[in-house]
Amino acid sequence: MAPSAQVSVIIAAKNASRTVGRAVRSALAEEEVSEIVVVDDGSTDSTAEAALAVEDGSGRLKILRLGTNRGPAFARNHAIEHSAAPLIAILDADDFFLPGRFSRLLAQRDWDLIADNIVFLDEAAADNGIEIAGFDPSPRCLGLAEFVSGNISRRNARRGETGFLKPVMRREFLEAAGLRYSDELRLGEDYELYVRALARGGRYKLIHSCGYGAIVRADSLSGRHRTGDLERLYKADRSILGSERLDRAAEAAIRRHERHIRGRYELRHFLDIKADSGLLAAGVHGLTRPSALPAIVAGVAHDKLDTLRPHDVQPDVSLHLPRYLLAATPVAGGRAGNPPI
Repeated sequence: MAPSAQVSVIIAAKNASRTVGRAVRSALAEEEVSEIVVVDDGSTDSTAEAALAVEDGSGRLKILRLGTNRGPAFARNHAIEHSAAPLIAILDADDFFLPGRFSRLLAQRDWDLIADNIVFLDEAAADNGIEIAGFDPSPRCLGLAEFVSGNISRRNARRGETGFLKPVMRREFLEAAGLRYSDELRLGEDYELYVRALARGGRYKLIHSCGYGAIVRADSLSGRHRTGDLERLYKADRSILGSERLDRAAEAAIRRHERHIRGRYELRHFLDIKADSGLLAAGVHGLTRPSALPAIVAGVAHDKLDTLRPHDVQPDVSLHLPRYLLAATPVAGGRAGNPPI
């Protein structure tokens, strides 16, 4: 273990036997990483065995197994409690770190959370290797209102996408602020934690150098949120509004986010009733909730318009890949390295 090692890498994994080895290898390659804690979150495949298969003999890899699936928030909290390094980095089981990520991040000062650029790739590029551009770091601070606004999506418009960021967090700050992931959330657990961190005075620094590779799939589970997950997320916004000290801009942004998520919930709830009990029951439900009608009507109208568009050609998720989360200034001749094979 290198003397500079001070990062705990947390990986919550469920049925990730095909990809978790790549994630673990990328973490083991970083000399700043002192430990990697993989939580097998109730997998029914060989996730734990696949992670152990790439262990490098350094003693840094720890596998924790949960008998039943508890969700990423619980799994991450469980890993945090079983780790000790002063810095915590979250890595999704199908993603990976780019070489030198932590040396670039830890060169920065004055932060409680720090994140870098993300490159979105398809599986083939991640497996076969692709050259990643080098960008000028251009460090800046990310405020609460900006962060929240970047989590509000609009149809046919690119959002700020701040919710995709994967910051490294200081354990000391999390402890002092009394922060952990909300176990009940299976959607937006990162968003909720980072909002509370910023509301409690956390300094969130952002650099534009690229250090994180994220895999994009057409069948991603992130596009199929359950109705209850949406309900819990908009209620989390309400809890934040009622319990945190916020300036006007931050409060306004969180209220917009709450309305956005609540609108998605109302539409999904309406469609659930329609599927289970028929259109008449769904219509009665809509009429008894006049505040929900705009979201329901707009959502149904968008769905109807989508059915009128030609669907004989399936979208190719790799068409616009690789792409970078943050617009950045390339460094002449610079490169962040190749994804691990």
